[in-house]
Amino acid sequence: MKTFLASLLATLLLFAAAAPAQQQTQPIDRIVAVVNEDVVLRSELDRAVANILQQYAGRETQLPPREVLERQVLERLVLIKLQVGRAQESGIRVTDPEIDQAIAGIAAQNRITVEQLREQLARDGTSFNEFRASVRDEMLIQRLRQRFAQSRIAVSDAEVDAALQQQQATGSQYRLAHILVALPENPTPEQVATGQKKIEGIRNLIERGEMDFAAAAVRYSDSPNALEGGDLGWRSLDEIPPAFANLVRGMTVGQVVGPIRGPSGFQLLRLVETRDASQAQPRLVTQYQARHILIRVDEDTSDTEARARAETLRARIAGGADFEQLARENSEDLGSKSRGGDIGWFTRDEYGLEFGNAVAGLQDGEVSAPVRTQAGWHLIQRVGTRETDVGEQNRREQVREMIGRRKLEDEWNRFLGELRGDAFVEMRLDATADANAEATAPTSGG
Repeated sequence: MKTFLASLLATLLLFAAAAPAQQQTQPIDRIVAVVNEDVVLRSELDRAVANILQQYAGRETQLPPREVLERQVLERLVLIKLQVGRAQESGIRVTDPEIDQAIAGIAAQNRITVEQLREQLARDGTSFNEFRASVRDEMLIQRLRQRFAQSRIAVSDAEVDAALQQQQATGSQYRLAHILVALPENPTPEQVATGQKKIEGIRNLIERGEMDFAAAAVRYSDSPNALEGGDLGWRSLDEIPPAFANLVRGMTVGQVVGPIRGPSGFQLLRLVETRDASQAQPRLVTQYQARHILIRVDEDTSDTEARARAETLRARIAGGADFEQLARENSEDLGSKSRGGDIGWFTRDEYGLEFGNAVAGLQDGEVSAPVRTQAGWHLIQRVGTRETDVGEQNRREQVREMIGRRKLEDEWNRFLGELRGDAFVEMRLDATADANAEATAPTSGG
């Protein structure tokens, strides 16, 4: 259960943790970090650490000592708080109906109902309210990231052309992992020397066989993906920073190179495996055809009013009214209302997470419940599905997206560093560690 949730909403990794078993005593909740106007509680940290431990069950030796693990996880929680806070400051909002729709989409993707999802979470010891709050935070962060990408990331046609030529020449994808020993923005010679000594010591451990690369990443890396063994996933050469691309092209599977000095610090890089890109990317994509009716939420129409209008229209459709005619008369999407709401063929993610999840969860001919997106409330009727051969335009869009992801990753990590550096963060883990062992209160059963 937790595996597929983590794959759908990565941030839930830190929240959908199993609740501790009932014991005779329970710790008094304490603040372990102050993050601007927000705080991280000991209970939040404990749940997040418990989830990590559960995922590494049977492989606990790969994890760092408890106090180091807690610091790594706490830093992640701090970054989540900062991103959620920045999203809210930027005016980004997620409504309760949107959260409901996202949860329904998660359930639909896994072919269960929302009630079955709730029951499964309860069996796993996870509070549905905590899960719901995690979905909300993840949606806020996703929207912040999307807004960031729209304002800062651009990919030119010339970049796409060059990448396509390179892809045709190589046809390979690379799965990489790395270990980072971070340096501050303007390190002193002493800090550089200390960082270099540490990264060389890590490499020596790996070369002597005392620790494999993934375990060393978990224990020593300063990268945000340390707890995933430093795994960077599959990438084409287009998605690898130019400074590393030529290096990767010449590596053999299993080879470790470095230390490499980069803008973030010293790195070790490992080539985990390679594959033929033509085999890795299926030639067929699923497309959907649908009609929709949009009721916008704006200064003249509140969220409640827009949803009520959508509900009324859905009731009329259920009573036999024609969807196309209602779309022509009522839809506020000027681009499709004259066509009876027809928006043609599209891929699942083309119109956003909420819209795509709703369409994917329908049967052909079925009409959705009202769906909330940033534009307003939609009624969606799925008309058909098809498997389409990936043509030249799709290939160009895939390459454009790959280049955009690479650029976004670089810019986003820089943005997170600035966000962390500008924030007021006070870590109180040391101050509470010993006190938490003693400051306990008996439960009602004690």
